[in-house]
Amino acid sequence: MRGNIRLGRVFGIPLRLHYTWFIIFALVTSSLVLYPLEHPYPIEQRIILGILTSVLFFASIITHELAHSILAIRNHIPVKEITLFVFGGVSQITKEATSPRVELSIAIVGPLASLAMAGIFYGLHLLLAGAQQSLAASLMQWLAMINVILALFNLIPGFPLDGGRIFRAIVWQRTHDYHRATSTATKVGQGIAYAFIAGGLALIFALQLWFNGLWLIFIGWFLHDAARASNQQILLRDSLIGITARQVTDYGCPVVPTHLNLTELVQQYILPTGRSCFLVTQGAGLEGMVTLQQIKKVPRTRWAITSVQDIMTPASKLKIAHADQDVLSVLQEMNGEYANHIPVREAKRVIGVINREDLSRLLRTRADLGMRLTPR
Repeated sequence: MRGNIRLGRVFGIPLRLHYTWFIIFALVTSSLVLYPLEHPYPIEQRIILGILTSVLFFASIITHELAHSILAIRNHIPVKEITLFVFGGVSQITKEATSPRVELSIAIVGPLASLAMAGIFYGLHLLLAGAQQSLAASLMQWLAMINVILALFNLIPGFPLDGGRIFRAIVWQRTHDYHRATSTATKVGQGIAYAFIAGGLALIFALQLWFNGLWLIFIGWFLHDAARASNQQILLRDSLIGITARQVTDYGCPVVPTHLNLTELVQQYILPTGRSCFLVTQGAGLEGMVTLQQIKKVPRTRWAITSVQDIMTPASKLKIAHADQDVLSVLQEMNGEYANHIPVREAKRVIGVINREDLSRLLRTRADLGMRLTPR
């Protein structure tokens, strides 16, 4: 997801913040600062408590997503990152569950974590109310309520929400057909999305509740788009089953020497060929790889005095695929490293590069023809 701010890692999982999260942060903080208006506490104290409550709400979302991610990792399912955005958060899991039981456990643990957080905050509410800290007690009560709402919203059986994944796990268990379960869950999710949109339109035109109506329409649009994107991602993964790295390798990837400067690289290799990735060698050994993105980071005034070796990614830091490795695992490695290119090795010799753009273009072409890649 574009527009991310990297916050670091939690339990080794990259944590990112999408800029849309600040919309929720501003809404939550401002509403809590103004609530209740008749409260005798000074505005400065309400601002501090409002910000603190927004931060705790932020922590609640992280806890929800971490519950998903940690259980996924324990079931040997890699987690690329956690991203927080306007609707909450999403754990980007790089492959699907291997069984209905695993799918169910990973999906349900998030809402359970939110309900546990609600219980903690409600306990703090009772404690603070007994100590006559009414403003802080009210904020803890709000946090308890919002965590319950978060859990219930995620339990809506609209794929790819947690409830939709729970529903898919149940259908998968009953039918023993993962694809049928995914298709059914996607259709139900899209139906629920249309219901949200219809409800939003009804609020606008029947009751003139523009804000509430637009918010429901926005949620419905998001659910519909998310269900469609998730289903397409699964179809993409299916189309890669049985395909090896050898079949999608670019064997014509140019090889350049380490001493070549960037001006020579651009003029002799990039402009004539339009390629954006080059293997770097010295003698018979692979020294590294250089990409167009790395070149663009260097000011043009320094191209003539900057060598390929100065900016390349060393071979020791490269993820290298094996020729007989399945492409799905290669794609997972590329996603984990945020890499658009990955060298391919056969018998201790690098034979070429897999390019994400070429792979995507090939898959689109096959999909347009109604064909799937078949092993050679």
